[in-house]
Amino acid sequence: MVVLWKLTHSWIYLGAVFHRKIHSRESNCKTLKGNQIIVLTMRIVKGTVQSAARTLEVTSELVAYVDGGCLGNPGPSGIGVVISGVADGPVRIAKWIGHQDNNVAEYAALMEALQFAVALKARKLHVYSDSQVVVRQMTGEYVCRSPRLYSLHWTCRKLARSLKFSISHVKREFNVEANRLAQAALRKRK
Repeated sequence: MVVLWKLTHSWIYLGAVFHRKIHSRESNCKTLKGNQIIVLTMRIVKGTVQSAARTLEVTSELVAYVDGGCLGNPGPSGIGVVISGVADGPVRIAKWIGHQDNNVAEYAALMEALQFAVALKARKLHVYSDSQVVVRQMTGEYVCRSPRLYSLHWTCRKLARSLKFSISHVKREFNVEANRLAQAALRKRK
């Protein structure tokens, strides 16, 4: 499984590591310890591709701020996710998700955070979202009856079962960075 994120001028490939050793072109091997994942960053500079590999060390607990947004409802949409708990510092994800409505964008942002945590084999994930619909449906306070949201809700619940998962509502003014990432993603592809 390979996941792709585009952040500003770099492409970041996160590959799930199934083997304990990663082979490089030289004859040496690198042994992964605990919850680590190899990140290959590729940057295109004047027509040439430069790459650098590094390993992310993950603590067992991650905290994510998620937000989805759209211009119009429905309209061009994007998601923003900020995940802390990675030893190298927070991971920021901004992604265009096409022409969707706001609730679909909010669920897509939650799913992105869950998939990232599962790929890194984190034990615990706490999510902060400014969407009361998503938070109340994920906590079971509301029942998800919407046909367009049901499959997203079901997938997020399935992913959450593999973690010690919790979710809380946060006011929009405390979710500024994730909102900024979502707005940047949707405005690039208007």
